[in-house]
Amino acid sequence: MQYDVIIIGAGVAGLYASMNLPKEKKVLLINKRETFKCNTFYAQGGVALAPNEADIPVHIQDTLDAGSGLCNEEAVKLLSENSKAAIDTLIKNGFEFDKGENGELLYTKEAAHSCERILHAGGDATGRYLHHFLLEQNTHAMLSNARVVDLLIKDGMCYGVTVLEHRKVRNIYAKDVIIASGGVGSLYEYHTNAPTISADMQGLCVEKGIELERMEMLQFHPTVFVQSANAQKQLLTEALRGEGATIEDENGRRFMFDYDKRGELASRDIVSKSIYKYKKKTGLQVYLAFESFEEKYFEQRFPNICKNLRGVGYNIPKQRVPISPAFHYAIGGIKTDLHARVPSVKHLYAVGEVASTGVHGANRLASNSLLEGLVFAKKAVSDILNNQETKEFLDFDVTEELMSHKNDKVKKNQLRHIMWENVSIIRTNNGLNDALSTINALLNEKIGRLLKFRLLTAREIVLCALQRKESIGVHTIQEEN
Repeated sequence: MQYDVIIIGAGVAGLYASMNLPKEKKVLLINKRETFKCNTFYAQGGVALAPNEADIPVHIQDTLDAGSGLCNEEAVKLLSENSKAAIDTLIKNGFEFDKGENGELLYTKEAAHSCERILHAGGDATGRYLHHFLLEQNTHAMLSNARVVDLLIKDGMCYGVTVLEHRKVRNIYAKDVIIASGGVGSLYEYHTNAPTISADMQGLCVEKGIELERMEMLQFHPTVFVQSANAQKQLLTEALRGEGATIEDENGRRFMFDYDKRGELASRDIVSKSIYKYKKKTGLQVYLAFESFEEKYFEQRFPNICKNLRGVGYNIPKQRVPISPAFHYAIGGIKTDLHARVPSVKHLYAVGEVASTGVHGANRLASNSLLEGLVFAKKAVSDILNNQETKEFLDFDVTEELMSHKNDKVKKNQLRHIMWENVSIIRTNNGLNDALSTINALLNEKIGRLLKFRLLTAREIVLCALQRKESIGVHTIQEEN
């Protein structure tokens, strides 16, 4: 089976790439399970953009400031300068963002933004609406309930992928391959990610010698309702705080101003670390309070959050809810250039959360993630369409390796626990080395290939964290007592 383009993943980045590929191209999208089980579907806040030329330098500066000096300025400039065009394309094709009574687009503000520049849809369901829209736009073939277990690479060139489907493996060939598989959420005991986000492709890249960068830069969302039996927890969007929700302890004290003059509107890394430190110092529970909201407005603006929290017994917005930080977003990933190309392998691209474009530096600015997926997916497609190089297809042997082992689930849970305990919001050298020892020991046991991918990704995160000796952005190293 030969295609022009294979796209691994059907979230915003993969689907927008598909949308921009002509109908006459033979394209195949591959996704693990049901299409809605991706991080895009669960995105609440919205899409950031520079709504006019005057805001471009301000949006750039806000992104650079959030990134603590580690952003690639050229990539940030590209992101902001192309932001309005990406949004205009969506609107032109029929996507509807929330509007006011007079038909004007409604912009909101989130932490660390200088102004209101974030568009949303369905109140707090932007990702769900956008994902549904992009699925409707897709004209290309889709292979569901399949997962990529190998990249077919020879002499620095990618020729396709190996997929596991119905417990059987087979090769599928393509001129170009775009990886858009998402982040690493399932490595953690508490996270906000879709259950299919399991760090497979990052681990596969480690196996193939493809460079990952800034894997230590992991963002933990500060306001998550974690009182659930599932690993995936209920995200409480940053837009809540942008519009007036407050963080307080069980005595009603707003303590965030002890840590940052912006209070609840400080950047995510600061808010997460502040909550972590305050709970550890005082032993008090921390809550998100919504008292400033009028009830009907809250129901209209945040319908899904309202429904979910009321469903578990909270009288929202009158009653506050307990919160904790949880893993949310992988800033680092597969190293790419400004055209989304993987530098060491021709005809291989990475877009969205799985990639490291350099846009986010040491901390992602809120709602820049959906935008990054849109902008760099378009860059990847443009590069593919402009590259007329012919390529002969090679035959590859099918991967013959045990995909899973009977004890893998127990070991996956062991990995999740140690990553949460030792490689999360506050890190120590002892904790990181303990995690590394456990991961190396698990890699030496009899395990399936899919668990091996997770472990290789986790080990890369730990190694990168050990290499970065100074605290910056989301990476905080604490001295031992």
